[in-house]
Amino acid sequence: MDLLQKAREMGFIISEGWGMSETTSVGITTPFLGVKKPLSIGVPYPDAEVRFIDVNTGEEVPRGEAGEMAMKSPMVMKGYWNDPEETANQLKDGWLHTGDIAYQDEDGYIFIVDRAKDLIIAGGYNIYPQEIDNMLLQHPQVADAMTIGIPDEYRGETVKAFVQLTEGATVNETELIAYCRDHLAAYKVPRSIEIRKSLPRSATGKALKRLLRDEEIAKMKKG
Repeated sequence: MDLLQKAREMGFIISEGWGMSETTSVGITTPFLGVKKPLSIGVPYPDAEVRFIDVNTGEEVPRGEAGEMAMKSPMVMKGYWNDPEETANQLKDGWLHTGDIAYQDEDGYIFIVDRAKDLIIAGGYNIYPQEIDNMLLQHPQVADAMTIGIPDEYRGETVKAFVQLTEGATVNETELIAYCRDHLAAYKVPRSIEIRKSLPRSATGKALKRLLRDEEIAKMKKG
């Protein structure tokens, strides 16, 4: 945010946007000369419709509530080549289910919350790991953070966070959990935190949380 503000102070015009291969190009963008809201990806193109779906019930949620973003537009693909099963999973009655958890404010601006595949459901609560990641990253001794859900027989899933510390950091796992308790609702606080030298990311910097989940599940199977 500081870098973005500095760029704008220098006279650069920066327009945020959202798109994916399945939408052909950008389907949501911040108006070039319109209002720009921090952290928003903008508003849908005029020929694009969006709705937000409860991942548990499949029902559309009220405006302002988070749900999986679905889009209908002439730009949306007809389907995946030679993959009718995946096409049926992603396209339902002409609506492309994007896999992004987001919400739309009263002005029509959309804000990404997380990825649907990363959503943690613990004790009936929907927990967005990105919120926990962002909070941990505010700690002065945390350089990187990734939060995942671990299968749990009683709660469905439990929350576990992995962190990479800054050079020379002295904070420990217990102190980080206490930090979480001070800044998060009780049901969002990680059951455990593991400190690592580095966290898995792709060559483009994308968090590879799947690798962490696979590791934890493998540990559980070994007993």
